[in-house]
Amino acid sequence: MTVDTAAAPFRAITLPTLTALPAALTALRPVTLPAPAAVLQTGCVPVHALLDAESPRLAGVDQDHVRLLAALETELPPIVVHRATLRVVDGMHRLHAARLRGRESIAVRWFDGTEREAFLLAVETNNRHGLPLTLSDRRESARRILRAWPDWSDRAVAAKVGLSGKTVGVLRRTAAEQGETGAPGELPAARVGCDGRARPLNATEGRLRAMDYLAVRPEASLREIARSAGISVETARDVRDRLGRGEGPLPGSGTGLRTGVRVPAPDAEGAAPRPGRAADRAAVDLPLVLDSLKRDPTLKYSDEGRAMIRWLEARMIREGESGVVLRAPDHQAPKIAAMARACAAHWDEIATELEHRGAGASAGAHRTGPDHR
Repeated sequence: MTVDTAAAPFRAITLPTLTALPAALTALRPVTLPAPAAVLQTGCVPVHALLDAESPRLAGVDQDHVRLLAALETELPPIVVHRATLRVVDGMHRLHAARLRGRESIAVRWFDGTEREAFLLAVETNNRHGLPLTLSDRRESARRILRAWPDWSDRAVAAKVGLSGKTVGVLRRTAAEQGETGAPGELPAARVGCDGRARPLNATEGRLRAMDYLAVRPEASLREIARSAGISVETARDVRDRLGRGEGPLPGSGTGLRTGVRVPAPDAEGAAPRPGRAADRAAVDLPLVLDSLKRDPTLKYSDEGRAMIRWLEARMIREGESGVVLRAPDHQAPKIAAMARACAAHWDEIATELEHRGAGASAGAHRTGPDHR
């Protein structure tokens, strides 16, 4: 006998790949089982030609359930088979029951898709009918789906495996701590929900991207800003309005990141005061401080902390990098100098605010010491 692969196929599942923000926030709709009308026609395959599936069941085939199915006199529904590999996607117990009854062939519905999609379909169909998956089966299936589709939201994964979104969230965090989901830089910048819409994980990063884009393209439309930064049009509008008022791009940032910061007045010779500039640079080992921030658990394991580190790293001037700017043509030097002083004023204001906060924290620590109990 030959395998009948010409029958009407089980509808293939297609999954576009979500690339990094902001290039594409393409909708990646989580897989759904095709409607029954789309899978009515079947093929017929020799039992010996089929291969066992990579089942979501950790304990494998339940022989008691196989004997129960083999004893039934009614015809069982067709099994689902991955056409490319002839592996069973759904119906392992029915296949073993057919072998136990001495059947030479079995009715199948064909599935055309990748192997990881076949596993996802196996999980979904096993949760819908037949012998239920155990809690351990569903948790392990969730882990595997998170590795295959890290950009799916907790609820999207939960809907496939029959768990709560909170349980999937715990599994995701545990996997991240154990290094099973890749390095932080490899993690997706957005999550795809049950509705197929991609949403950025961290609004802070999107707002900062919008601020950077507006610095280069101040005339850009709201849709252009939103598309570039991977944020909604309303968020882009809010960022633009905040910057227009001289505020920072983040809610609650107040004037800590103002765009209209006063630049220090030049001295009599036309140059702004430069007290202790070289001494300040020599006193701080920038790469060492940045490395220390990256190792801090309070920053390392929070979205806002990682965003702050990336923001600082992108704006840090390393040894020798200033030469690129110093080679600017003479007629543009005053403009670039003004930009440099404006940026320096921003940083000076940030430093002053952070120093005040640090001094307040130190004073609080002293007040709670042994002598103030």
